[in-house]
Amino acid sequence: MTKRQVKLTTIRITATALFMAMNIALSSFGVPVPGGHLYLCDIAICTAALLLNPLEAFVVGGLGSFIGDIIFYPLPMWVSLFTHGIQALVISYIAHYTFKKHKMVAGIIGVTVGAVIMVAGYTFGKAFIYSTPEYAIIKLPYEIAQAVVGAVFGILLVFKCHLKKIFDQMIGQNDIS
Repeated sequence: MTKRQVKLTTIRITATALFMAMNIALSSFGVPVPGGHLYLCDIAICTAALLLNPLEAFVVGGLGSFIGDIIFYPLPMWVSLFTHGIQALVISYIAHYTFKKHKMVAGIIGVTVGAVIMVAGYTFGKAFIYSTPEYAIIKLPYEIAQAVVGAVFGILLVFKCHLKKIFDQMIGQNDIS
């Protein structure tokens, strides 16, 4: 392994760990809204998925959410692992392997598909965990709001605040694979 490969691997592991910590921190509290809470962890998940490769994104989304739930609210931890993990993996895959000349379009499509995965995963997961579809339906607007907030802020941070350009310069390449 060359020095460049070691440095690149170290930077990618560090970035993955940083996004995972952000996911855990943002899942530790919710913004109170009438009838529930709005969790901001999807911002970290969408941002990480747009920057990292699919495996790293899965670790951030799935494992980060799983650990956050173990610490703060363990009941839905398995739903979080699979739902946020698959959400991040799909966003990353779409963002990196489709529309190569139009990265922002690929990112928007990715976070949109990811939002649908998150809303569906949590709705079905909560119906199963709490044994009542009514509870899942009551929480549906909050899941949709969380997905939309995460998708919008993820796109804004990565493309409008130029986080992608900064990240690409940091790892020394123009395209993340």
